[in-house]
Amino acid sequence: MDIPAAIDLNKTLLARIIAGLFTLLGGGTGPARISVELHRRIVRALRPAESAVRRLIVVLARITGVKAPPPRPQAQSRSIPPGLARKGEGKKRQSFPLFDPWQRFGRTKRKRPAQKAPAALPRIISLTDEGLRRLKERLDAPSMPDKKPADISPINLLRRLEAVIGALNDLPRQAKRLVRALARRQKFPHLKLRMPMRPGRAPGFRVKPRLEIDHVLRECDWLARNALAPDTS
Repeated sequence: MDIPAAIDLNKTLLARIIAGLFTLLGGGTGPARISVELHRRIVRALRPAESAVRRLIVVLARITGVKAPPPRPQAQSRSIPPGLARKGEGKKRQSFPLFDPWQRFGRTKRKRPAQKAPAALPRIISLTDEGLRRLKERLDAPSMPDKKPADISPINLLRRLEAVIGALNDLPRQAKRLVRALARRQKFPHLKLRMPMRPGRAPGFRVKPRLEIDHVLRECDWLARNALAPDTS
């Protein structure tokens, strides 16, 4: 199988899907708040897209044989001219996460607060003046309008989309980041060594694909697991 060609193909598909999600948010200049339905729709495709990009980075790091670079020397403190910001103090840019999030086991479902049943009409034993008055008050009472969920800020989604786009545009650099992160975890015992892909299904993986991104994630996950499989030849 031509793995570099498969990486380029899935990279093109992912770039088109991410561009579509970015357009749904107005290209970064959209509204300050978006509906909950739109937020869920974007997350439904963004989460598997992040997993697919992460697996392409794993494949590229494996087939290219990237070596861990030498450790960087510690930066010496020096005075900075006024008006200039130190690195990291300017506009924050979210880096692409190279490791799958931890999978939670034994998580109990959140109990939703019990909804109050609508008040029943008063029982009328006899059609007295008092009974008719209470019935009329219940019937004339205004009904409570349905509460719609509040809108959500799209800033977090925009940062995640920008991180995915930046990773797709420079996969070799992300592969070096991954190798450097794994080497750092092996050097320091207090850091838990874990692989970039968690065991089991990938985050956002669906057994029954419904969207185009589901098929892309399935292909990228297969490529990554075959690249990490031990050579038995």
